[in-house]
Amino acid sequence: MENRQYDHRSPGTSLVAEPPPGRSRRRLRRVLIATLVTGAAAGAVLVLLPLEGTPGGPHPRRPAAGAGSAAPAAGPPAQVLTAVVSGVPAALPDLTSLIGRQESTVRARPRDARAWAVLGAAYVQRGRLTADAADYPKAETALRTSLEVRGTGNAEALAGMTALANARRDFPSAERYGEQALKLTPKQWAAYPPLIDAYTGLGDYEKARSTLDKLMGLRTAAADRPAVMARASAVYRDRGWREDAVAQLTDAAAAAGTPAEQAAYLTGLGQLAWERGDLDDALRHFEGAVRLAPGLREALAGKGRTLAALGRTPQALDAYRAALAGQPDARGTLELGELYESLGMTREAQAQYELLQTRLRQAAAGGVDEELVAGRFEADHGDPGEAVARLEEEYERQPGIEVTDALGWALHRAGDDQEALAHAVAATDRTKGGGVRSALYAFHRGVIEQELGLDAPARRHLQEALRVNPYFSPLYAPAARAALRELGDVPEEPLPAGA
Repeated sequence: MENRQYDHRSPGTSLVAEPPPGRSRRRLRRVLIATLVTGAAAGAVLVLLPLEGTPGGPHPRRPAAGAGSAAPAAGPPAQVLTAVVSGVPAALPDLTSLIGRQESTVRARPRDARAWAVLGAAYVQRGRLTADAADYPKAETALRTSLEVRGTGNAEALAGMTALANARRDFPSAERYGEQALKLTPKQWAAYPPLIDAYTGLGDYEKARSTLDKLMGLRTAAADRPAVMARASAVYRDRGWREDAVAQLTDAAAAAGTPAEQAAYLTGLGQLAWERGDLDDALRHFEGAVRLAPGLREALAGKGRTLAALGRTPQALDAYRAALAGQPDARGTLELGELYESLGMTREAQAQYELLQTRLRQAAAGGVDEELVAGRFEADHGDPGEAVARLEEEYERQPGIEVTDALGWALHRAGDDQEALAHAVAATDRTKGGGVRSALYAFHRGVIEQELGLDAPARRHLQEALRVNPYFSPLYAPAARAALRELGDVPEEPLPAGA
């Protein structure tokens, strides 16, 4: 076979932008590695800022009157500050207001370490919410200033650096900062979620699980439990415990304290429903999230993804465009490009792929590691050899499951199927990896096995991909069915919604 069904562009010309003149891409990557970082789930922002600025201060959901120079007034400003300091999702207008207030505070009191830490936290959360990496250098400046003003025992700034590292997909740095912060505040629940994200990004699922166990063993106030349940849901999802993940996140959404928090958890429920191919449930949750937070990118993109699978193409494209309006993120841009390509809209797809260059440059300027997205793009739409080079370097640094799967697929696209299979097996082996049930990973493994003439396991994994989610990709779900037909096993077509 020669990958007839999977070649959507002939390899050779890369659409991923080169680094600025005079700087090689590898040198740029080394520079970024020193400062990079990311986060996975909504709400994994700065989490260790007690309102008094000291471990054991007043509970972050119940600030003491007049506590500290950055203590807020009553009302919405107080709510957003407690959201930022405890790692709970906040609304964009509230974040922008808080940033303005904190900027005024640090101008008036430049030696206020806690005010700098809160400012950095707010920048991180706004950058994640808007996909604007330009907020991350500002966050780093604020957090490093906080550390310079008060370095010893500065759990607030260390937690902020953890959140920033997660947001930039620099999981080694997130692990380092997160462990320092946790050592200073081992009894504060909010110290744990960003460290769990760091371990997950590094592929250290045992540490992620043991850290969650410690988190679940802490006594937390009722107001904080939704955020704890949301973190548990993410770990359960990675272990393949779907029902437990849904139960935890359902309870978190029901108990959420603000519309922004509830919208984030509903978005997570929509994603869980999407991953199991339940389109009606996914759409219900995504639409609920959009009603609560009309500009929430993840919810709008999820709505677009689901509407496309339901065959409601005009509405799907509208939802994607709304998600990517203003400051499109790299993943969403690639996803929309592939939807256009699946619809035969070649010119529109090419426009999205070219726009991806800009998004990757902007991410790099903000210190964000988008090598995973760039590698995936190159493997399927650009230069597979370039994809392998990028993803091998990424795998050396942080070998999480996403990177493991992407590297295996890139090796396949570059023609090295034996090496590709080893990575595909690692990505789908639930006894050794994270345990996540992914239709895409099963598809990748099935295609590689088919290429190697391993028809029986290929058939099994292609069937698994369509059983997990028959709609997992507008490009590759049809390719999975075509591959099964080639193997002599015609799969059932998914029934229309409501049938």
